[in-house]
Amino acid sequence: MATSYHYLERRLLSSECLISNAFLCRTVNLPGSWQLTPITSENRLTATSCHFCFLFAQMPASSQPIDFSDDQIGMHKKDPEKRVFVNRNMRLEKIKFFGFDMDYTLAIYKSPDLESMAFDLIKERMISIGYPEHLRSFKYNPIFPVRGLWFDYLYGNLLKVDGFGNILVGMHGFTPLTPQEIEELYPNKFLHLTDKRVYVLNTLFNLPETYLVACLVDYFDNSPDFTLSTDKTGVKSGDVVMTYRSIFKDIRNAVDWVHFDSDMKKTIINNLDKYVERDDRAVQLLEQLRQSGRKTFLLTNSDYWYTNELMKYLVGENWTEYFDITVVDASKPKWFADGTVFREVDTTTGALKIGIHAGPLKRGVVYSGGSCDAFRRLVKARGKDVLYIGDHIFGDVLRSKKARGWKTFLVVPELDHELTVWTDRRPLFEQLRELDTLMANIYRNLDGNTRDKPKIDDILKNIKGVTHEMDQEYGVMGSLFRSGSRTTFFASQVERYADLYASSCYNLVHYPNFYFFRAPMTLMPHESTVDHSSIMHQKPESLKKQNSVGQQVRGWTRMMSKSTTFCHEEDEEDQDGPSSNSDNEPVEQVHKRERSHSEESSESLNQTDVLVPNPSYVDVD
Repeated sequence: MATSYHYLERRLLSSECLISNAFLCRTVNLPGSWQLTPITSENRLTATSCHFCFLFAQMPASSQPIDFSDDQIGMHKKDPEKRVFVNRNMRLEKIKFFGFDMDYTLAIYKSPDLESMAFDLIKERMISIGYPEHLRSFKYNPIFPVRGLWFDYLYGNLLKVDGFGNILVGMHGFTPLTPQEIEELYPNKFLHLTDKRVYVLNTLFNLPETYLVACLVDYFDNSPDFTLSTDKTGVKSGDVVMTYRSIFKDIRNAVDWVHFDSDMKKTIINNLDKYVERDDRAVQLLEQLRQSGRKTFLLTNSDYWYTNELMKYLVGENWTEYFDITVVDASKPKWFADGTVFREVDTTTGALKIGIHAGPLKRGVVYSGGSCDAFRRLVKARGKDVLYIGDHIFGDVLRSKKARGWKTFLVVPELDHELTVWTDRRPLFEQLRELDTLMANIYRNLDGNTRDKPKIDDILKNIKGVTHEMDQEYGVMGSLFRSGSRTTFFASQVERYADLYASSCYNLVHYPNFYFFRAPMTLMPHESTVDHSSIMHQKPESLKKQNSVGQQVRGWTRMMSKSTTFCHEEDEEDQDGPSSNSDNEPVEQVHKRERSHSEESSESLNQTDVLVPNPSYVDVD
C-alpha cells in the first residue's frame, strides 16, 4: 500500500498524465476524502460523468482503490510567465501546420522605446501639416494608453467599454468623465460599435496615437486661443472650426504616413538592440516543431527587406530554412478573404519575379501576397489542423478564426504586467472579497418582508475606492482585460476568438508537442456562487421525483449508445460550426454585416501587423 501511495503522489504532481485508465473522485459520505479507482467496464460511465475528477495513466491493473485526503492532492502549474492560457480545448498532436506572424509575435518590440519613437514621428508629421509647434513638447507616457479603447470622434472621448458596448470608463483628453457626463452624452451609458463615430484602438501599434489623441484634445480644449463649440463636437477660434473628427482624421493620416513613407523601419533596423527583443527560445521553438514533423509557415504583412533583416537578427542568416513556407506582403486580413495571387520574391534584389506562381510552395523560397484559399489548396490544409499565432486581434485572430476556422493563438505582451499586478497586489483583491462578504452578511437574514433598509453606503464607497486603487495599479486607463469586476471589450474578443493566448509565442517551448490544452470549466453565477457542499433544503414537489434522474439518464445512455463514449470534451475542438469545412466541402458564404465607418477608416491599419510595405497586413498542467 505504501508503494502504491507514493506512486500515486508522483502521478498527482505530474503534468504528463494524458492517457488515462484511472479516475479520482470524492469518497461517498466522507467529506475531504478522495479515492483513486481503476477504470473497468462496470465503472467507465461513472468515471466519464464524474463532475470533478482527475484522470491518471499507467495505474497498476492489480491496484485497489486508494483513499487519501484533500491536502494530499496537488495540481502542478507552470510559472505564470511561462504559461499558455486556454479558452477552448486543443490537442497539439492534431496540429499539422504552425503559422506565425512576425511583428509583435516572433519579433517582440521593446516597450516603451518603439512607441516613443513612433509617437515622435507622428507628432512631427502633424507639425509639418500645420499643427502648432507646441506639439514638440509632448512626450510619450506609457502609463496612460491601453489597447482596446474606443475613440468617439464625435465628442472626442476615449471610452473603455465591455463586450456589449456598455461604457465602463470615459476620458476626455486627460480629464475623466463623471457618471453624469457619460449619462448626458451616451443615454443608458451605452454605445454601439456600428455607430459611425467609433474607432477601435485595438492593436499595440495604436498605443502612440491613443496617447496623441488625448494630448491634442486636452491641448485644444485648454488653449486660450480656442473655445469649445456649443454642440461639444470640437473647438473654434474666430471663424476657424476644428472638430474632433477632423483632428482624428489628421492623426490617422499622419500614422499612415509614418508607417508607409517615413524612415521608421530603417531606424529600427539600424538600432535592432534598442527596439527588438532577442529571445533564445526562437530557434528552440522552431527546431522543436521541425523535429516533431510539423509544418511551419511565416505569414507577415511586412515587406521582404524588413522581414529579412529582422529574421536574421532573431534566428540567423538561414532563417528561411526554419519555415516550410514564407509569405511576405500578405495584406491581412484581406489575405483570409479574396487576397491576391502568389508571386515569388527575388531574395537578391527584393523585387518580385514576373509571372504568377502556380506550383507547390517550397521551403527556402519567399512568396509575396497570395490568399488563404490558394494556400489551403497548395498545402492540403483542412483548417482545424492549422494553428496561427499572431498579436492582431482583428487581422490575425478574428479573421483567421471566423473566415477559415483556423485554430488561433493570440500573443498579448501586456499579460506579464497584468499577471504581475494580479499576484503582487493580492491584498487589494482580498480586501475587495472581504467587502463583498460583508455586504452579503448584511443581507443575510433579510427577505421580502423586511422594511428597514440597511445602511450600506460606506461599504459601497469602500468597494468603489478599492476598485479604483486596483485599476490604478495597471495604468491610468486600468487593466487591459477588466474594469473592476467587469471584463472589457478586448477581453471579450480574446475569449471569443483566441483558442489560446500567452504573453509570448515562445511559451510553447515549455509544453510537449502532444500536449492537451484543456480549458477550465466556465461557470455561470448559479454554479460559481453555490458551493457543492450546499444542501437544497426545500425542493419543489415537481423536482423531488427527479432525484434519480442521473441514474435514469446513465441507463438510457447505455441502452442507446452504439459505442462507449469516454470523453466528450476531446471532440469539442471539432464542433465549431460551418467554418471548419474540409477541402472537399463547399465553403458557406459568411454573413457580411454593413461595415461601420470606423472599420472603413481603419482599413489600412487592420491590414497591417506593425510595419507595412509600400503598396507593389488556464491550461491545466
